[in-house]
Amino acid sequence: MECTCCGACCVAPDIAALDKPLGLRCPHLGADNLCTVYERRPQVCRDYAADDVCRRIEAPTLEERVHNYLALFQLTGEAEAVRTSGCASMRTARAVAALSSRTRVPGGVA
Repeated sequence: MECTCCGACCVAPDIAALDKPLGLRCPHLGADNLCTVYERRPQVCRDYAADDVCRRIEAPTLEERVHNYLALFQLTGEAEAVRTSGCASMRTARAVAALSSRTRVPGGVA
């Protein structure tokens, strides 16, 4: 499949090499949905190839494509938690999520 430069792969997944959290826009993604550091982008970005997931999340807007991606992989809740926590770092977001899961008790009362 040919890449459509839709930007969803630069927003929806977390990208460890860039410390980019799940569901947040990569700081290197331009307003035109093109990579502003394309020539020096991390290997994980170089290795990514458009595939069937791209077809499955197709939608008119980037926001809708990201929503579809997160829903496809059942990550909507986790991405919302990252957004509401204000974490701009994947490492911090994962640490907050781990801490949160350890403090939960049955019945929802901590």
